[in-house]
Order: sequence, then structure tokens, then C-alpha cells
Amino acid sequence: MSTLLWVIYPYICLTVFVVGHYWRYRYDKFGWTTRSSQLYERRLLRWGSPMFHFGILVVFLGHVVGLGIPESWTSAVGISDHVYHLLAISSGAVAGFCTIVGMAILIYRRRTVGPVFSATTKMDKFMYVVLAAVIVLGLVNTAGQVINDYDYRQGVSIWFRGIFRGQLHPDLMADAPWSFQAHGLLAMFLFALWPFTRLVHVFSAPLGYLTRPYIVYRRRDATQLGSHRPRRGWERTPS
Repeated sequence: MSTLLWVIYPYICLTVFVVGHYWRYRYDKFGWTTRSSQLYERRLLRWGSPMFHFGILVVFLGHVVGLGIPESWTSAVGISDHVYHLLAISSGAVAGFCTIVGMAILIYRRRTVGPVFSATTKMDKFMYVVLAAVIVLGLVNTAGQVINDYDYRQGVSIWFRGIFRGQLHPDLMADAPWSFQAHGLLAMFLFALWPFTRLVHVFSAPLGYLTRPYIVYRRRDATQLGSHRPRRGWERTPS
């Protein structure tokens, strides 16, 4: 069971993540979008979107450091375990709180604004449920660092890096607390779900804007339309 959950299952999810994005880009380029709803409502979006996106960005960077950088590296540059955990807990709690609040505002907006709700697909709803569960479990794990002595950098981090290095340690995840196990399973499932949702826009960058020529907009001056003032209605055209 440990091999199935912490070796086979992650590789299946990551394979679907890679192949799914290739398939989506190859056969659904016009669907590679967030389907922006800014025209329908802006007040709630102005608050919810920055909180969610900046919060999730800090959460992502925290996972890059916590899972991708070994403990020996941070110790080598003079960052003690106490300082590391203090920074990780404080920044993770603030970023997670902003992400949850921003996501709650966006979900409320999507549910209460008619045109936005009409543009919401079943896959969007399912994605929101999975994403919210992953974020909440992440906050639970962050809060758990205060009340228990489990060091995820000696367990979860080594298991995660081992997936990409071919050095598998399913026993480390099997011994982890249930909240870390649930967080890991749902996060892998989110990776598998990613290519088939609006989350693909994360990999979109408007690089063409850097090289395309300027678009010049000119105001249409009524005095420059011709030698006579325009009349209402249709005008006869020469045959």
C-alpha cells in the first residue's frame, strides 16, 4: 500500500500533469485561458484576486524552499532550525490566510453574480473544492508545527525530492502525520486535474507584448469627417 500511495500514484499524477498539458495546448489552444469575468463585476474582484494570487505565490515559493532545498543547505548558510521554522510558520500562516480569504471572496463573487455564475463550469466547481482542501490542509500542517515536533524536512521533503531523483522513500510518508499524508495525496491529485481546468493559465506569459509594435488609437473628430455635417439615418451611396 505504501508503494502504491507514495510511489505509483505520484508518478501517475505527474505523468498526467505533463501529458495533459501537452494535449491541452496541442488540441485546445483557444481554451487555454482563464475565461476572464472582469467585465461582469469588478468591486469584489479588485479585492479577492490580488489577495488570492499574491498569497498563493508566496505559498508556492514556501513549498519550493521547504520541499526543494535540503536542510543541510540552509544550515550551511547560517540559518538555524529555529529561525527557519519561525520564518516558515509566520510567512506561511499570513500567506495561507490571504489565500483563503481571497479565494472565499472569489467563490462568493462567482456564486452571487449572475453572469459570472453562468460562466462557471462543473470542472471549475470541482477544482475549487480540491484547491480549497489542499490549502486548508496546508494551513493545518503549518499550525501543527507549533504544537508538535514533526520535522517535515526530514520526512516529506526527502520523499518529494526522491520522486524526481529516482531515490524513493515511501516509508517516510507512511510514517508522516495524517494531515501531511492527506495534503500530499490531494496535492498530487490537483496536479493530475490541473491540465483540464482554468489553472493552465499559470503557464501563460504575454511575451509577445514585448516585441509587437505599438497600437495607435486616435480619437474620431466629428469636424474632420468631411465637408458636411453627418445626418441621422442612412445616406445614399453612389451606384
